[in-house]
Amino acid sequence: MIPIQYSREVAAARQSGAALVALESTIITHGMPFPQNVETARLVEDDVRAAGAVPATIAVLDGLLHVGLEDAQLDQLGQAQNVAKLSRADMAACIATGGTGATTVAATMIAAHLAGIHVFATGGIGGVHRGAELSFDISADLHELAQTPVTVVCAGAKAILDLPKTFEVLETLGVPVIAFGQDVLPAFWSAQSDMPAPLRMDSAALIAQAQITRTSMGLRGGQLVANPIPLDAEIPAETLRPVITQALDEAAAQGISAKAVTPFLLGRIFELTQGRSLTANIALVRNNARLAAQIAIAMGKSPTG
Repeated sequence: MIPIQYSREVAAARQSGAALVALESTIITHGMPFPQNVETARLVEDDVRAAGAVPATIAVLDGLLHVGLEDAQLDQLGQAQNVAKLSRADMAACIATGGTGATTVAATMIAAHLAGIHVFATGGIGGVHRGAELSFDISADLHELAQTPVTVVCAGAKAILDLPKTFEVLETLGVPVIAFGQDVLPAFWSAQSDMPAPLRMDSAALIAQAQITRTSMGLRGGQLVANPIPLDAEIPAETLRPVITQALDEAAAQGISAKAVTPFLLGRIFELTQGRSLTANIALVRNNARLAAQIAIAMGKSPTG
């Protein structure tokens, strides 16, 4: 197994048996500018701590996998240029060549599992892009959920995606999709969509027990918890629909494709909503961190966890 560098806080938590929550690092390197990116990352970490767990922000720095970042490392990553965006396909290569990379959902799940962390909080997962029947552009996040036993707490798949196809693929792959506290799936910036939830659970304890049971049955993979954005921070779906359509049309007109699509769309939606999308994004990530901490604590209390 490759060496892992644990932060002092994470190392102490591992020794004491405290609940741990994994956090990704692409939100720092590819999500927003410095210093707002680092400020937001620290807010999310503090939310995990306030809920009684320990945050473990994950990244690859100079070829070493870090689980938990010290303050100076977080600042360094927040200002770094040309940081790779790591997924399953290129994570090992980045480590082997001494590179620096931020972890996506898939890569964070891999690292969390290597470190024995069972819960991960993010904003929204990747999924099936619109027009995927022609481009075959489908995020590695979906297959990672099907094979890596980590519970991922998100606000749903990113709303710029083809949401029905995304959840259809998850069903085909056998990934449990659990809406927290409601009967419909959230849609990232919006608390509700028109898609019924395959599963509903109303407590962190039930979600924790579902993953423990799944693992005890020998079933591969994790589970996806779709946690709706707080209502006071959401952008209603009917408000976003024309904005997303405009951003998609502009991307197509400019020939933007592959990994460049998502950053372009998120940037244009930020501009078209006059910053509301970023404010909502921060609120939903923090909300997910709090729920993830509760789930991690519940897993630790289970006699079979």
